[in-house]
Amino acid sequence: MSDLPSFLNLPPREAKPRTSGLTHMLDKGLPEAMLASVLEIAGAHIDIVKLGWGTAYVTPPQVVAAKAARCKAAGVHISPGGTLFELAVSQGRTSEFAAWCGEVGFDTIEISDGTVDLGQARRIALIRELSQDFRVVSEVGCKDTAADVDPAVWAEAMLADLDAGATYVIAEGRESGTVGLYDAMGTPREDLVETLLAAVPAARIIFETPTKAQQAWFIERLGATANLGNVAPEDIIGVETLRRGLRADTVTLAVSTWTSAWAAQQLMDRHG
Repeated sequence: MSDLPSFLNLPPREAKPRTSGLTHMLDKGLPEAMLASVLEIAGAHIDIVKLGWGTAYVTPPQVVAAKAARCKAAGVHISPGGTLFELAVSQGRTSEFAAWCGEVGFDTIEISDGTVDLGQARRIALIRELSQDFRVVSEVGCKDTAADVDPAVWAEAMLADLDAGATYVIAEGRESGTVGLYDAMGTPREDLVETLLAAVPAARIIFETPTKAQQAWFIERLGATANLGNVAPEDIIGVETLRRGLRADTVTLAVSTWTSAWAAQQLMDRHG
């Protein structure tokens, strides 16, 4: 049987290809067979796979190509990490990087400057250039735990990236979930989140949420349509249960969905 059960009233999920409620998975070097297994059991819940940092550069190219082909067959976009992009640009190898991405099968490129400062004008120019041939997902924020976080600056940068041609913007939280969006304890910076949501459409922001507590927080705030990034392969199914209210952390979502459905049925029964 391939169809999932449907006897519960749960928060609805947009079918793929989705425009919101995205799950962005971080692949830190999975073997092809393991990625194939993840896609088999959870491919319907994954929208983007990122081969983190420079892992794609030190993985045999035939394996990278095979992983990209598996993602394409599963309706999943795939990109290399932003650090690899930054290094290529800093060494004057942007065209070689783009050609390599096309050869191995990446359809998405992450543009960031969290490690190498590109400057705003160059960043915007690169988004415009690369978005001609790839889907661009840009990352905004800081990796330095000591850096001041200015919500207005983040919001302005996100809007500029989207205007330049980025499909989505990523709010930096890193793999650790202790910088950028979060304080050193991993707690979301609510003032930053609210400023971003007031200025930028929520459907265009992917919030990096490597921990269950962070995933639940954003789902409680935005519902099943929250875009969540840096999700570990082993957490994909768990994140989907959070979205659907099938976990204690977010069960109120399922309860409210059932209550609404029950009230609507009662109204229909009364009025025939």
